Amino acid sequence: MPGTIQEKIILAAEIINHSRHLVIFTGAGISTPSGIPDFRSQKNGLWQKDNPMEVASATAFRYHPEKFYNWLRPLLQAAHNARPNPAHLALAEMEKKGIVRSVITQNIDGLHQKAGSKNVIELHGSMIEYACPKCRALKENPSEVIDEILTGAIPHCKRCGSIVKPGITLFEEMLPEQAWEQAELEVAQADVMLVAGSSLEVTPASSLPYTACRRGCKVIIVNLSPTYLDQLAALTLQVDVTVGVPGILSALKSIRNHQD
Repeated sequence: MPGTIQEKIILAAEIINHSRHLVIFTGAGISTPSGIPDFRSQKNGLWQKDNPMEVASATAFRYHPEKFYNWLRPLLQAAHNARPNPAHLALAEMEKKGIVRSVITQNIDGLHQKAGSKNVIELHGSMIEYACPKCRALKENPSEVIDEILTGAIPHCKRCGSIVKPGITLFEEMLPEQAWEQAELEVAQADVMLVAGSSLEVTPASSLPYTACRRGCKVIIVNLSPTYLDQLAALTLQVDVTVGVPGILSALKSIRNHQD
């Protein structure tokens, strides 16, 4: 097995170069370099500061919307101001070149789309979408709702007056059925999966890379901390995603240039 990070980057690029259906799986670690706080880190994770059941559950949204939006507002502001980092941009470039088939993400910040990725499957929904839970009206101009929230208000539906809900999966809620089915289909077709910036602690999303491994897919993990899947993975790179993912793209370009 390769020893140095650069050797592992080159091996990852070689594996990807021979792939026919590459799927990306991302978590909070790909967005923290863009200034998005993560939820579960022991030092600065959001759940070290707030009890998720009190601020980010379906019950909290229904009975204490002011607490819910007070919690969501700084996260939304961070996402609103954030820009894609080199890892996001590298994945978008890989998709544009036809290398990446899809990006399955646990993130709700929309940074993959900002970077230019098109086929993004959002397992936990998105802060960029808003709808009325009562009359089911989808907000056609979510930027208006976002601006309203960022001014300190709680958004209400103009049709029925109910409080508008962001399109994110809260505690006590199931994952979006369509997104989950799309993700399962991608995993079933994948021969290589690149896990970028996920500690694989959040279920059921973390079961997807395991399922991929069990069916013979080669899983490459780029993450600063170890994961439960490291022993089964084809390759692990304990390096920052903003180094590892662009490094893989650069090595892949070099391999393909030598092939031409």
